[in-house]
This record gives sequence, C-alpha cells and structure tokens, in this order.
Amino acid sequence: MSDILKQQALDYHAKPVPGKIATAITKPCDSQHDLSMAYTPGVAEPVREIAKDKHAAYKYTGKGNLVAVITDGSAVLGLGNTGALASKPVMEGKGVLFKKFADVDVFDIEVDAGSAEAFIETVVRIAPTFGGINLEDIAAPHCFEIEKTLIDKLDIPVFHDDQHGTAIIIAAGLLNALEIQEKPLAEARIVCLGAGAAGLASMRLLQALGAAHDNITLVDRKGVVHSGRDDLNIYKQEFAHETAERTLLDAMTGADVFIGVSGPNLVSSEELAAMAPRPVVFALSNPDPEILPGVALTTRHDLIMATGRSDYPNQVNNVLGFPFIFRGALDVHARGINEEMQIAAVHALRLLAHEPVPSEVLAGYGLDSLEYGPGYIIPKPTDPRLIDWVAPAVARAAVETGMARTDYPPHYPA
Repeated sequence: MSDILKQQALDYHAKPVPGKIATAITKPCDSQHDLSMAYTPGVAEPVREIAKDKHAAYKYTGKGNLVAVITDGSAVLGLGNTGALASKPVMEGKGVLFKKFADVDVFDIEVDAGSAEAFIETVVRIAPTFGGINLEDIAAPHCFEIEKTLIDKLDIPVFHDDQHGTAIIIAAGLLNALEIQEKPLAEARIVCLGAGAAGLASMRLLQALGAAHDNITLVDRKGVVHSGRDDLNIYKQEFAHETAERTLLDAMTGADVFIGVSGPNLVSSEELAAMAPRPVVFALSNPDPEILPGVALTTRHDLIMATGRSDYPNQVNNVLGFPFIFRGALDVHARGINEEMQIAAVHALRLLAHEPVPSEVLAGYGLDSLEYGPGYIIPKPTDPRLIDWVAPAVARAAVETGMARTDYPPHYPA
C-alpha cells in the first residue's frame, strides 16, 4: 500500500470520531415517563419475566439481534499474531459488515487469553448477553478445540467464520464451476494447498456435499499430507492417505480442482499445466493469490478461476455468507448452526448465481452484462438479494432440523 493510501486508511479510522461502530438507542427517551420505562421502575417488569423464562430475553432485550465478534488476535488478516488489542480494527470492521448487509448488531470483543482454556472460559461467561458468537482470526489448531468446546457448552450459534464461512463460499462457487465444466463433485480429484482452519473446514464440507474422501489431497508447508508422516496433528490425519505423492506437482498432476488457502505465488505454470482438462482453480490467498489470473489463463485456456480479490471475476468473499447465515439463525432463535444450515447456505448462494443479475449490481461494477458462466459462478457481494435467499434458507433448515426455538418467520418467503 502506498504512503498516500496508508494515510487515507488511518484517517478513515480516526476521523471524525475514532473507530467504525457505535451503539444506538431504539426506544424514545425524551420524557420523564420514557426514562421511567427505560430504567427504573419500568425495567423491573422484563427482568421478572426473564427470571421466570430465559427465552423471554429474546422478546424484551436486544439479545436476539446481537452477535459477539470475538478474537484472541492470534491470526489477524494475514498479519499473524498481532495480539488482542491490535485486532480491534478488524473486529469493528466485521461489525460494520454485519450491520450494513444484514442489520445485525455487534459487540466486538478482544480477549487477552494466554490459552485456549482461558479464552473458552471467558466466552462461556459472557455468552448470555448474545444471540450468537462469531469467532474470528484465531490460529489453528486451537481454533478447532475452541469452537467445538463452545458449541458443546453454549445454546446459541457459535460460528468460526474463518472455517465455515470460507468453506460455504468455496463450496457454492465450486459446485457451479464443476457444473459448467461438466464434472461431478463425487468424481472430482481435489487438491487443497493449505491445511489450516479454512482448508480443513472446506474439505469437510465438500465431503458432506458428496466429494469422495479418497479424491481429496491435502498439501501443507512440508508437502502432501500422507499416512507415512509422523508430524501430523489429529486434524490433518483425517485427510492422510497412503500415496506415493509427495510434492504439489505430484498432487496437481491429473487433478480436476485446486483450492489454495495458503500464500502468494506458490503455484507454478508447470503445476497448473499438469492438471486435468477443464480444471477449476480457486487461488484464494489475499491480497496476492497462489497464482495470478493472468498467468493462469495464459497457461490454461480451459480453466475456471476464482480468487479472493474484488478486481478479478469470481471473488470468494465471506461477506456473501456470514451476515445472512447469522440473520437466518437469529430470526429463529437458533441453538446453533449445524451442517444442514451450512449446506442450505451453500445451495442458496449456488442457485442465486443462476439468476439474472440486477442492474444496480452491474452498475456498481461498471458492467453492461453478467450471466452465469465461467466468469460468474458466485453472486457479487453487493447483490441485494443475498439476504432474501440465504437467510430464509438457513432459517428453514434450522426449523426442519430442530435447531430453532421459534417457527419459520412469517415475513420470510414460503
């Protein structure tokens, strides 16, 4: 980033007031009567109701529209372990996206925790405040233990967006790309470069959607994750195969799909050229992908490609998912976000890309036209229909699988 852009970013966050989010009052507070309702003595009545029935908190407080965006600052936006306080601008930014796209309120919470156990204990103790917990920027492998434990302990949605948000968007785009390339997911050979939170969650979700376990090859910094290695944690062991493949080139040879959630410039033209006909390449390292689209398209004219960047076609962006997933979960007072709800989000996103693109989206990207095909396999983040497609799908899945405390909302489409 240039010095000018750096200063613009700093000024944006500092002026006219520091930070990007604030609280708002939702009830009139102009008269003595208003104040007596807002605080004492009127506040005693909802207190009594909630003391009798905890679920009444959804009726009388902001709990049902309030998500905690929580981190320990151990894996911040490609910047690494910045610590809890330095992560606050990112967590505020997540709050902006929740509010802007799905009208979900957020408290950002940065936890200075020395261990996974300390972090878990903190979140459990503050959880009654919230309708949902969005875990953010927590390093692997602790993120897996943290999320699982919190899901087991809490009765509200706990969602690690770096895992499942990324997985949902990848899956939606990949299903469409494979459809266009005329390759069934069950038969596709998939290589995933990156064995952290996003990579592992994405491979698990693809399996739930029908990908064959034996067709998935995981590659980390040391090469192919295979059964002969003695340095694998329990999460990587899940994908370890008995194979002679050792390098990324070995794995890429004949592969139908490459998914990169690793680092910049790690894929060569030779490796790309070794893939099967009509490959799908998701090079999602941000801001610099594993292979640049210009290089990839010069090497393979038959590929479909996605990146994490907005200046190339097919941007895999988590904002397509998490605001609307939480919107649907909150609207039915969900106890959690299960696999069925995630799959519902995948298919909602997948199908929305088949629909005609609204004129306001085209105008926002300076395009005359855009239709389902190799250059458009997933909706644009500014598509106003996302909330009407994804949130109801998630809410319906929650109701159908017993995760909801309320009925399907009447204002949602039937």
